[in-house]
Order: sequence, then C-alpha cells, then structure tokens
Amino acid sequence: MLHKYKIITLMTAIAFLQPQNLLAQDDNVERRVEKLEKEVRAVQRVVFPRGSDRFFEPEIVPKETPATAQQNSTDNTAIRDLLGRVNALEEQLATLTGQVEQQQFKMRSVEMRLADLEKGLKDQQEAASNAVQTEQITPSQPSPSATPVSSARRDAVAAIEIPSTGDEFEDSYNYGFRLWDAKFYPEAQVQLQETIDKFPNHPRASYARNLLGRAWLDDNKPTNATKILYDNYVSDPRGARAPDSLYYLGNALKNMNELSKACEAYQQLQDAYPEIAEGRLESRLSQGRSAAKCR
Repeated sequence: MLHKYKIITLMTAIAFLQPQNLLAQDDNVERRVEKLEKEVRAVQRVVFPRGSDRFFEPEIVPKETPATAQQNSTDNTAIRDLLGRVNALEEQLATLTGQVEQQQFKMRSVEMRLADLEKGLKDQQEAASNAVQTEQITPSQPSPSATPVSSARRDAVAAIEIPSTGDEFEDSYNYGFRLWDAKFYPEAQVQLQETIDKFPNHPRASYARNLLGRAWLDDNKPTNATKILYDNYVSDPRGARAPDSLYYLGNALKNMNELSKACEAYQQLQDAYPEIAEGRLESRLSQGRSAAKCR
C-alpha cells in the first residue's frame, strides 16, 4: 500500500513539473529573442547613425525641439534649392544641345550648297576655257587685245589721272578704279590684273579682285567674271569684299541664265554674312533675288 502511494505521488509530481519546465523553456526563448533584437538594434544604430527605422523602430525617439525643426526645415529648403538649380542646368544643357545640333545641320546644308555651286562653276569655267580656245584658233574672231583702239579712246584714257601718293598698291588700284568708273572696262581689267599679280597678299587685295570681277561683268563677259568673283570669295572669305563678290557672282550667273545657281550664290551670301546681307547689301540682294525669281 505504501509502495503504491509513493508511485502515485511521484507521477503527480512529474505531471506538475512538466508545464513548469515548458514555461521555463518559453521564458528562455523569449529572453533569447529579445537579446537578439537588442543586438540587431545596436548594429542598426552603427550602420544607420541617423536613426533609420527601415527595419526596427528606434527604442528612444528624440523629442523634436524648435531648433531641430528649424534645422530640418533649413535642410529641406537647401535640398529643394539644389534640386531646382540642377533642373535648371539640365534644361539649359538640353537647350544648348539643341542649338548646337541646329547649327551643325545648318552648316552641313551650307557646305552642300557650296559644293554644288563649286561644281557648277567648274563646269562653266571648263566651258569658258573651251570657248576661249575656240576663239583663239578662229581668225575671224580677234581677241580683245587685238581690237583696234581709236585715237579718241586713247586720248580719253590718257586723260585719266594716274594717282601718285607714294603708296604703290593704292596708286595702282585707284588708277584701275578710275578706269572702271569711266567705263573703260578693258583698260581697267588690265590695270587691276597687274595690281593683283604684283600684290597678291596685300590686305586690300580683296578690293582689287572684286573690282576686276565687276569690270568683266560690266563688260558683258559674265563667264570670266564668275571665276574671278568666286575665287575672291573662296581664297579670302574674310576679305572686306568677299560678301560683295558673292553678290556679283549671283548677278553674273543670273546674266548667264543660271537662275538656280544665282539663287545659291545669294543664299550663300545670306548664310555666310547675315549682318551684311541684312545691312549694307540688303536692298541690292533683295533686287537680285527678285530678278532671279528665288524662292
């Protein structure tokens, strides 16, 4: 009997101790989890010193003081200002990029028109050269230099005063100008050509070449004029009379009934020298375009 009582008591004790053991294990697990959470928070504070709450809410939330609020507001304003400046710079860069692309396209268009103009002039020069050779071998068509000059013309040319200022280039050029202005075009051609040959690199050589082209144009020889005027523009595009040579080149081509090429020369003048095309040569350029029926 006593033995049976001991067994029952032992079983009761075991039954009573089992829940306590389980509760003890649960408490142990809870403590371990809390410990791990604290350690993770400590690591979080090191890695995210500004208190990011992406993974865990901070254990202690600092109370925002007026000074802190003002500082945060100031930081936000500075950030907004910086973003605004960045956006403005991006817009300016986009605008500049667009302008550069437009300018590059415009330059390519100008180069293409110039190439077409060069090709047309080359063809015309070859045709003119063939015509000159034909004239040279045809006895019935004497060259201009062989044309008899009347005594009255010789006297009139001799009456043109030859400048003598001591500046050799200016004297030679101005004499050619006076001959041209008096409509002695063949004599002006000879005088201006001598000036160019003697002073090819003079700062005012652009004036002499342009006037020589005009002398041929006014002498009703536009084919010869096109070569001289075109060469003056190409060889010295920064020369003082390069824009004028483009204008008279257009006139020469118009006189040859090359209307499309004349319009190209006028357009090249507009593109290469917009200030002069819209200023000093505006009215003459408008008349030339109208006469050539340019669009």
